Amino acid sequence: MEYNKRLFSTLESIVKKYDELNNELENSSVSHQRIAEINKELKKTKEIKEAFLPFRMIINDGLMAEKILETEKDKEMLEFARTELSEAKLKIKDYEDKLQILLLPKDPHNNRNIIVEMRPAAGGDESSIFVGDLFETYSKFCENQNWKLKIIESENSTFGFSYIYFSVKGNNVYEQLKYESGVHRVQRIPATESKGRVHTSTITVVVMPEIDDVEVKINHEDLRIDTFRSSGKGGQAVNKVESAVRIVHVPTGIEAVSQSENSQLENRAIAMELLKTKLWKKAEDERKNLIDSTRKEAVGTGERSEKIRTYNYPQNRVTDHRIGLSLNKLDYIMTGHLEEIIDALIRDEQIRLLEELKI
Repeated sequence: MEYNKRLFSTLESIVKKYDELNNELENSSVSHQRIAEINKELKKTKEIKEAFLPFRMIINDGLMAEKILETEKDKEMLEFARTELSEAKLKIKDYEDKLQILLLPKDPHNNRNIIVEMRPAAGGDESSIFVGDLFETYSKFCENQNWKLKIIESENSTFGFSYIYFSVKGNNVYEQLKYESGVHRVQRIPATESKGRVHTSTITVVVMPEIDDVEVKINHEDLRIDTFRSSGKGGQAVNKVESAVRIVHVPTGIEAVSQSENSQLENRAIAMELLKTKLWKKAEDERKNLIDSTRKEAVGTGERSEKIRTYNYPQNRVTDHRIGLSLNKLDYIMTGHLEEIIDALIRDEQIRLLEELKI
């Protein structure tokens, strides 16, 4: 009976290590630090073990059925063995696919909450309008996932947003929304267009995982903290006390503002969280740029188009250019139904990683 013996051997080693770690936990002399390390490792591999056990049982059943077919003479036993072998062959492929995906390296940020920045790019007023439209799509998607979305800071333009920052908290938020980072292109007849011509505009979306204090070290002497009265739409004052907070990281010039809460203390905490995320993003971009420049020197250039997705309203079509996916149901997707696009992007990444894994 055929099955992926290299995969089986890899999984067997992982499960053996899992059992050894469990046995180590029973040793009373293990330090608290070691216990934490073991539990962290067990958490990573528990799902693999739980899937491997029935996989191993199916293989054993199939091998046993083959042995019966080689040696048995009884017709009923032979029929039983043929059925067992047929069922085993069908199940093995499904288990192998599932277990290979479980072996893929995990993005360490996948289970984190996120902060998202959205800004208009090319296209003037229409670009600002689409920032608001796509933000509404994200809001509805988050609501469908039972995630909590909260606007941190935004600035209104004449027809839409000059920018908007918002946080999303929930289960595996970054894992699903990280693919939204990039340039989004919209093609449609703007509400401000009198001659009915289709315009092309772009906006930028940046999705950043929330960062722990230990990951970004901030010297508080490098910070300038200002307070001011928060304001609402149109510049109207909504608070007579200086509850809004702006924190500037002087060495980099990066700033973070929060005026969404009535309490200065709460706004300060939100602004600090946003600042940490921005500083982490800056450091991460510098690291990636260094890697990219090194790679270009080694293998030459292979630039992708800037845009990751196009929203074509006249044709009711959305196209994700990274994977060549086109769906003729833009109206449905813009009501918060991003699942089909996100699932396709996740599958595409899994296929790419599986090719690199070569198991």
